[in-house]
Amino acid sequence: MMRRYKEILRQIFSAALEAVAPDKALLRHMRMEGAELVTPHGRWNLEGRQVAVLGAGKGVAPMAAALEQLLGPYLATGMVVTKYGHGLNLQRIRQKEAGHPVPDQAGVAAAEDMLRLARSLGENHLAICLFTGGASALTPAPAPGLTLEDLQATTEQLLRCGATINDINALRKHLSVFGGGQLARAVAPAPLLSVIVSDVVGDPLDVIASGPSVPDPTTFADCAAIVERLDLAKSLPPAVLRHLEKGLAGLLAETPKADDPVFCGVQNILAANNRQALEAAATAAGVLGFETEILGDSLVGEAKTRAVELTDTALARAAQRKKDAPPLCLLAGGETTVTITGTGRGGRNQEMALAAALALEKTEKVCALFAGTDGTDGPTDAAGGYAFASSVDGMGGREAARAFLRDNNSHAALGFSNDLFFTGPTRTNVMDLAVLLVDPALPA
Repeated sequence: MMRRYKEILRQIFSAALEAVAPDKALLRHMRMEGAELVTPHGRWNLEGRQVAVLGAGKGVAPMAAALEQLLGPYLATGMVVTKYGHGLNLQRIRQKEAGHPVPDQAGVAAAEDMLRLARSLGENHLAICLFTGGASALTPAPAPGLTLEDLQATTEQLLRCGATINDINALRKHLSVFGGGQLARAVAPAPLLSVIVSDVVGDPLDVIASGPSVPDPTTFADCAAIVERLDLAKSLPPAVLRHLEKGLAGLLAETPKADDPVFCGVQNILAANNRQALEAAATAAGVLGFETEILGDSLVGEAKTRAVELTDTALARAAQRKKDAPPLCLLAGGETTVTITGTGRGGRNQEMALAAALALEKTEKVCALFAGTDGTDGPTDAAGGYAFASSVDGMGGREAARAFLRDNNSHAALGFSNDLFFTGPTRTNVMDLAVLLVDPALPA
């Protein structure tokens, strides 16, 4: 029975991934009619105009490949950067790979190359920018006075303390010369068309990929407030703190805001998001014979807490349903966080699976899958994990499972119970999915 339900969970998740494949998402929003590029924002006559492609993210390679096919001879030049192991065989767009989630020197070099290309463009060009989740870490571009090591240490501290993506990217934008609308500033006066795949709850364009082509509503004052709220003053590099203090004192230029004229020639397209993945998952579950309910696409907060809340909802549904009722599929999406207090390895989805397994130990009526749509979860090779009634026994019993959870060692726990979920690089990223199956016919 467990093997059957693992396969069902995998099928539902795979259908969600298919719906948010970046290349297909791009082509849903772009087409060529003769020499004209047609988008939701209008038409671009490419006759006599040179198109340059710039982009970054875990899912940028398939988008770049789709553009190569779509634009044909109108594509003049381009460069994209993706996570190690996420590249594809591109023909005319240069491609580099770099570190994620902690930036590395390859990312610095890639960002510098892209900025040089951006600054070389003129009014006769059209810049098409492609952004998916992961772009911020892949284009670190330290601001003057900062080093890669400063950005690495800052990123590590933010990840450890449970900072939200909004917090992380507000700081990234003010420690970099790439995000927060600064790429749009570099591209001007060339017009810019940006295609974006969202990995942020609520799809705020200024937060996704740190908003390289979008006005930045955050300020140095916001960054200072984040540092204070998360108690980071003692752990961030001194150079970062000095940089923020200079910005707060007005000694450094702010990121470009909504009234900056560089945005007059910028158009942004949101091509795919978590909601689309959830809807596709619901459709797939329906085909498999499940009633479906989408609980929402704004799942945030502490991973283990949210996991217990979701399992409690599923258990309540199980108690309410008659034995002859059809099985139910509950779906939720978003991006939780983990406050690290232990020394183990895992990720937010694996931690959710471990916490859910503890909550489901005494019933077979509910099982679950928690996984990242990018195929990676934390510093591991797993996308997430399953939770079944039998999982805790496979971990060595309840006390052992609790110890794994306290140590943030979900990867090891799920490895022992054979509940790790692997996809390999998916080359997309629309945050995480939780899939819970409720079968009232199974034993309590």
